[in-house]
Amino acid sequence: MEIHFEEEYLSDLYYKGKTTDKKHRFQPDVIKRYKLRVETLEDAESVEDLYPIRSLHYEVLKGDKKGISSIRVNDQYRIEFTTNKIESETILTICNILELSNHYK
Repeated sequence: MEIHFEEEYLSDLYYKGKTTDKKHRFQPDVIKRYKLRVETLEDAESVEDLYPIRSLHYEVLKGDKKGISSIRVNDQYRIEFTTNKIESETILTICNILELSNHYK
C-alpha cells in the first residue's frame, strides 16, 4: 500500500523517529511500535491482508468516526486511517494516516 500522512508530525515520527511538535511527543517504545505498524501497512497489498494479523486488532470504526479504520500500536494508542481504492490495471489501496490517538480519550 502507498502511505500518505495527513499530519506532518506523523511523517516526522515515521521517518525521523521524533517530532518538533511539542503536542505530539511520545515515548521511544511507542514510536518504535508505530514505525513497525506503518511498515506492516506498507507491506500489505490490501486491507484484507490485515485481517489475519490478530495483534493489529484491525477494526472499522463506528459512530462519529464512520469510514475510518484503525490498528493498534499498543494497549493505549492506535493508528486511525482511511483507505481509497484507485482502479487502473491493478487496484492500489492508499492509506492515509489520520491520527496516532489515545483511544481512551
